Amino acid sequence: MDSLDRFAAEKLAHIRAAGLYRALAPTARGPGAAATRDGRPLISFSCNDYLNLSLHPEVKARAQAAIDAHGAGSGASRLVTGNHPLLVELEARLARLKGAEDAVVFGSGYLANIGIIPSLVGRGDLILIDELAHNCLYMGAKLSGAETLVFRHNDMDDLEALLHAQRPSHGRAMILTDGVFSMDGDLAPLAAICPLARAHDAWALTDDAHGIGVVGDGRGSSFVSGAKADVPLQMGTLSKAIGSYGGYLCASHAVIDYIRNRARSFIFSTGLPPASAAAAIAALDLIERDPALRAAPLVKARLFTDRLGLPAPQSPIVPIIVGGAAETLAASAALMEKGFLVTGIRPPSVPEGTARLRVTFSAAHADSDVLALADAIAALGLAGQGSLAESA
Repeated sequence: MDSLDRFAAEKLAHIRAAGLYRALAPTARGPGAAATRDGRPLISFSCNDYLNLSLHPEVKARAQAAIDAHGAGSGASRLVTGNHPLLVELEARLARLKGAEDAVVFGSGYLANIGIIPSLVGRGDLILIDELAHNCLYMGAKLSGAETLVFRHNDMDDLEALLHAQRPSHGRAMILTDGVFSMDGDLAPLAAICPLARAHDAWALTDDAHGIGVVGDGRGSSFVSGAKADVPLQMGTLSKAIGSYGGYLCASHAVIDYIRNRARSFIFSTGLPPASAAAAIAALDLIERDPALRAAPLVKARLFTDRLGLPAPQSPIVPIIVGGAAETLAASAALMEKGFLVTGIRPPSVPEGTARLRVTFSAAHADSDVLALADAIAALGLAGQGSLAESA
């Protein structure tokens, strides 16, 4: 064994010993919320396709038509091969939905954040980031070289204290947060964050990957109070409720034009395939015209929490905190035996001691399956162990 293989083997041994080893499990999806793993039919409560649009006939037909008309790939960076008309249409649609002047599409949400953040701040600047923000926000902050300080989750007193203490000694400043937190399902208090940001000349960026399509009447976390929150940088993905693939930023014309000229993960990446763009446009059509579809995932989540006596959810994500990694895996396996696919989430995806079952709900879930899952979780003795954020 050479040094490279020896290094990998030793690291894997430590990962296994800690109960944190991950393996890819071949799993087929659909129709509806169905899944098949190891030949076993399951009902999946582990998918972020909240509106089940990746399997919608209209979305699939539009993607197939785009392949027939334009091919499977886009060929090069958009600045090299040209700006595909489908991407122009998609960006205009996203900007309209999010109440912004303009939008730019990236190859993924991760590529978006590692491109946007370093384009706007750097050495001598300041980033304040929620402690439970998604990894891609942290990686974007790290790549920027700006001083990065963490504020306690959704704690506006802590954020304000950091702004008062640190903002005067830095050039530019950003505040980074999820709009809907992917592991707890709670919302960022944007009505409080945005005035603080404006008062201290800090630019707020929200990652709305888990908000678009399902909260704020489908427009995302910036719209949960009705009127649009004053968020100048609305980032998100096309891979969850939109049912396609890619990432985006919605902002002013000037900011978007600048990002197209400076974000390395945009400039040096191949453009989004035509099928992905067409699928996303079709999904946006469905979201805009169907209020019942937009509301359905949260209705299902509330049915689940009502059954278990948990606090009402703020999004289609409901965590059941177990604590230890081994115990969480055991609970996930027990639910699989009962026909439910509910993935156990362990560190480093969540903090130590907060391993959990992350339950996600979609418009495709039957009420009977939602209630059956709740009863199965109660039978495991896990009822009442909702998110740390809800119980704080």
